[in-house]
Amino acid sequence: MKDRKLNLDRRQLLMTGAAAVMAPAVLITSAFAITPDEIKKRGKIIIGIQGDNPPWGYVDSSGKQQGLDSDIGQLYGKYLGVPVEFMPLEVANRIPALTSGRVDILFATMAMFPDRAKAVQFSKPYAANIILLIAPKSIEIKSNADMAKLKSIGVARAAAQDTQVTKNAPPGTNILRFDGDAPSIQALVSGQVEGLGGNMFYMDRLNEAKPGYWENKIEFQRIYNGACTRLGEKEMNASANAFLDQIKANGELAKVYEKWMKRPLPPMPDSIEGVPFVAS
Repeated sequence: MKDRKLNLDRRQLLMTGAAAVMAPAVLITSAFAITPDEIKKRGKIIIGIQGDNPPWGYVDSSGKQQGLDSDIGQLYGKYLGVPVEFMPLEVANRIPALTSGRVDILFATMAMFPDRAKAVQFSKPYAANIILLIAPKSIEIKSNADMAKLKSIGVARAAAQDTQVTKNAPPGTNILRFDGDAPSIQALVSGQVEGLGGNMFYMDRLNEAKPGYWENKIEFQRIYNGACTRLGEKEMNASANAFLDQIKANGELAKVYEKWMKRPLPPMPDSIEGVPFVAS
């Protein structure tokens, strides 16, 4: 009987270990799982947001968070009935800040890609963006092969533009990676790089520094952004989706989108391949 009990204990231990190997993401994030009710009891929500990427999210000269994601984050806090605490994040730190429990949710220019959907739970999309190549008007670039004309291309590390430039640039292209949007833009302005992978809003900032010098050259990808919660957090995901449905229906999303993007809210897709909008 003693040997039999020992064997059963060993079998249970092995099964537990196998389950841990098969579902590491769920086990990692479950320790930091939270619900809307728990956030309400705590009395505030902590939202991860970009700190240097206008018009999406940035900190102004007075230290106040501004931008589209900031306004949407404030609306979400109002929806839950709690004040908002923003945590400005660099591009590469967004997902780690969420999965480690430092923030409750991300409204942080999170492009909805299948590889990211393995690490975080996306909501329905609420914004659209275009990833492209920017270079001086004097350099003719009409194809991926023409990118070889550039001495170097800068990108924000781990951002969508990093993925697209790396994927499309000819072999041997000198790609320099910077810790965020602002440093990569500054690298182009200062001449540290000759081209830049960016989004459709970079040109506004570049024209402030040197009007009419650069232009958008190649469109790589049209993408959509969603809010992010941790894997397995069904209540948080449902709350984010219900909130987005509400601000789409009452016109608040269209209002803040036009305020910051200077264009009408575009149609949002009902599905994105490889990116579920609802937590399973």
